Amino acid sequence: MRERFWERFPLDQLTEEEWEALCDGCGKCCLLKLEDEDSGEVATLDVACQLLDTKNCRCSDYPNRFNRVPGCTRLTFDRLDEFRWLPKTCAYRRLHEGRRLASWHPLISGDPASVHRAGISVASYAVSELDVPEDEWEEHIIAILPIHD
Repeated sequence: MRERFWERFPLDQLTEEEWEALCDGCGKCCLLKLEDEDSGEVATLDVACQLLDTKNCRCSDYPNRFNRVPGCTRLTFDRLDEFRWLPKTCAYRRLHEGRRLASWHPLISGDPASVHRAGISVASYAVSELDVPEDEWEEHIIAILPIHD
C-alpha cells in the first residue's frame, strides 16, 4: 500500500487493498437495520449479521459473505452516497465527507485493537442474529436515523 494513501489520494483512486484497509473494524455496518418503508427512517439494531465475529468485529467468512448473506451490502466508492446509514465514525464516510481519519483508527494508531479500546466497536454490545428471533428484532433497536441525517 502507498504511504498515507488516505491523505494523498481521493477514494476513487485507491487500490482494492487500500480501500479494504480503510475499514476500522468497528462492526457497525454489520448491525442489522430495519427501514420504515413509509418514512424512510432506518433503525439500527444491536443484532449483528450471523457472520460477524462479535468479539473481533470481523466477518467470519468475508470472501463468501455475499453468497451466504444475500442482504450483505457491498460498499463501493460509487455507491457511498447511498450509505447514509454508515456511522459518522466510519472511515469511508469521514473521508467521503472531507474529514480526516480519527486518532483511534488502526491506520493512524498502528493498532487494530485501538477501535475497541476507544469504545467505537460493537464488541461490547452486539449479539448475533442467530441468538435473537426475528419477531424480537424491534426490541433491539438502538438508534433511529431520520431521513435527512
